[in-house]
Amino acid sequence: MNLIKCEKLEKSMAELQFSIDAETYKAEVLKVFKTEGKKYTVQGFRKGKAPRHLIERMYGPDVFTYDAINNLFPAEFEAAVKAAGIEPVGRPEVTVDSASDDQGAVLTVKVAVKPEVKLGAYSGLTVEKTVHTVQESAVDAELKRVQERNARELTREGAAENGDIVDIDFEGFADGVAFEGGKAEHYHLTLGSGSFIPGFEEQIVGHAAGEEFDVNVTFPEQYQAENLAGKPAVFKIKLHEVKYKELPALDDELAKDCSEYDTLEEFKESIRKSNQEQLDKQDDLAVENALVDQVIEGMEAEIPQAMYEVRMDEMVNDFAFRVEQQGLTLENYLKYMGQTMEQFRASFMPQAEKQVKIRLALEAVANAENIEASEEDVSAEIKRIADQYKMEEDKVRELVNMDELKKDLAINKAIDFIKSHANIVEKAAEAEQTDAQ
Repeated sequence: MNLIKCEKLEKSMAELQFSIDAETYKAEVLKVFKTEGKKYTVQGFRKGKAPRHLIERMYGPDVFTYDAINNLFPAEFEAAVKAAGIEPVGRPEVTVDSASDDQGAVLTVKVAVKPEVKLGAYSGLTVEKTVHTVQESAVDAELKRVQERNARELTREGAAENGDIVDIDFEGFADGVAFEGGKAEHYHLTLGSGSFIPGFEEQIVGHAAGEEFDVNVTFPEQYQAENLAGKPAVFKIKLHEVKYKELPALDDELAKDCSEYDTLEEFKESIRKSNQEQLDKQDDLAVENALVDQVIEGMEAEIPQAMYEVRMDEMVNDFAFRVEQQGLTLENYLKYMGQTMEQFRASFMPQAEKQVKIRLALEAVANAENIEASEEDVSAEIKRIADQYKMEEDKVRELVNMDELKKDLAINKAIDFIKSHANIVEKAAEAEQTDAQ
């Protein structure tokens, strides 16, 4: 590869022109001819036996050119951007200026590049920190959840009450016609959970096991199935069984059964401590977010749209992976939600913009302060990942992109730098605000 020129354009775009030497280009074209030439038919020759010059005469001189350039491009482009000292962030637009066995190939590439960032203030910033303290109501709520997780389900002989678990068959009808997805047998529903459309669960309350009855509802105007949105419907219900939860006593025995502690007071204290640690983390994160927001506001950069597009694609792929882990496909999920891929992807745009700006700002701070990840930082992070996913550390090192890992760690250290050089003014949260945590 020989870099001919690199010109920086407006809006963080760059145009590169570089050449591929004749020997490299000719060898790749010959390789393509040997694999792809078999597809072409030339009169007087058996298929796949025609010489290259006759195939090119019949099908055009570039018949093997573009495959050869596509094969060579990744490595040649990487060498070109390294020589030019730029960092591409989007899909390149490639023009083949010339290509021949004797002269090699000359390419012109237009690509979005990581923008230059001009930082405003990032040291000596002032931010208010709201300090939350665990309230007893939060401890009581957690104890209530422990009781519910360890409750016994008993059969209710009388009418169903709010909070009971019912075993029902149901079938829904709109305009007198059964609709898709509106039928189930032996469905377990907790009354009052809000799992079904408004009005459904409330009409089961008061009925007893063995009863058959109708539930009349109206689907919400914004319902995901557009053919049912805003329509009245009737569900035919058969109530098989009603159960209620009997909560265990809130005492030392519960503490022994559900924790490593011998007394209820010790168990409460452990909950209090754990909740306080969570609140402290949330308070610290709120401070970090507020400080980073200030850095972003003072930053100047011409961020190319391609950076946002790349981040949106990453977020869509991450979401698709999580959905697949639950046994669904992204296509089916979007059908259920009544969204197109374009709408779904666009919904990530605000997050993508924010995340791109945060990363650019923090990378700039790290560069300005010569902040780098040490070997100790890297080793500690490798160990953390290995412990989390129960893997060998050597395997983690094989799988992880070490350059990206070091960048991520440097960014975390940049946040620590901003925070340690900030003026943080603490104030106590109001009781209601702390309760909400």
